[in-house]
Amino acid sequence: MLVVKRASPHPETDRRPLYTIEQRARRDATVWTLVQGVLAPVQFVVFLASLVLVLNYLATGTGYGAATLSIVAKTLVLYAIMVTGAIWEKVVFGQYLLAPAFFWEDVVSFLVIGLHTAYLFGLLTGTMSPDVLISVALAAYATYVFNAAQFLLKLRRARLDGVVG
Repeated sequence: MLVVKRASPHPETDRRPLYTIEQRARRDATVWTLVQGVLAPVQFVVFLASLVLVLNYLATGTGYGAATLSIVAKTLVLYAIMVTGAIWEKVVFGQYLLAPAFFWEDVVSFLVIGLHTAYLFGLLTGTMSPDVLISVALAAYATYVFNAAQFLLKLRRARLDGVVG
């Protein structure tokens, strides 16, 4: 006998919530949730300012120093949000990274961190030309935008679950 299972007209109700009741309680009780809530928009503002400086350098050939400083600042904020995010994940899910609820966001975050770190390595060692450095930074920024979108979608999912994320 062939059984055909139809897709639910409400697939959002067919999945498990992002947080268990216990995880939600830990999330709401920890200061690291507030830290993440502050650092995420700060990082985005630093990113936008840096992107403007990088694009200005690409368009005019001037302002390389300012663009470089802004990329370094963006990288430092990224490191801060990654470390505090790992602590948050440990408090909420019991492991520092790659908790099932945030697995793919963390995987892409590793790529974002890797690209930013490659930029810093090239800058500090002088092994990359300015054009290569800027290309690495742009790749890092593109990956960051994708990763930020992942987190925004996860926040939306948490809110749809009836949980303010």
